[in-house]
Amino acid sequence: MKSPKSMRYDDLTLLISRNVYEPAEDTVLAADNLIVNEHDRVLDMGTGCGILAVLAARRAKHVIAVDINPHAVHCAKRNAVANNLASRIDVIRGDLFQPVHKDEKFSLIVFNAPYLPSTPREARSWLGKAWAGGTTGRRVIDRFMVDAPHYLGKEGRILLVQSSLADVDATLRRFTALGLDAHLAASRKVAFETIVLVEAKPFIRTLRKSD
Repeated sequence: MKSPKSMRYDDLTLLISRNVYEPAEDTVLAADNLIVNEHDRVLDMGTGCGILAVLAARRAKHVIAVDINPHAVHCAKRNAVANNLASRIDVIRGDLFQPVHKDEKFSLIVFNAPYLPSTPREARSWLGKAWAGGTTGRRVIDRFMVDAPHYLGKEGRILLVQSSLADVDATLRRFTALGLDAHLAASRKVAFETIVLVEAKPFIRTLRKSD
């Protein structure tokens, strides 16, 4: 049996098991822009090896990490233990928000989404599910966006990683339609695409005295 790969990010060492997405430029973009406060409850959707969950747990009150891939769930749990953060991270298996309690609210939801245009065949493997986003690259992104606001606290925010190949403008428009103020927080040009980090949070409504 092949030994898992290992990688370092800052002072963290992480194992990457077979059939688990290996962090790349998209993951690093999210990691480099991950700001977490001590009172935050964080949801790391599509956790993969758990790198973002582990980074968040170093400061957050608590982190829930979700992945549909059983190999990723096992890998993320190992990395939580290896970095002495298992008590602050719950890693659960499920399809997007399906395993999350319907009344849970989070101050930060982060998702490095499957965003590349793909064929149905490409999404059949566990590894393929991490990047295959359907014909337009938006199949999983759109499903995520429909439910995410329900799990967001009043002052919470969403960090969504996607590609320029999956229509970033559509993401901004749909977040607006869902009552969220969205903007591009960061971007990185790689090969044939630009990876972007979209931040979305509830609009701030100000009350004015009537004349």
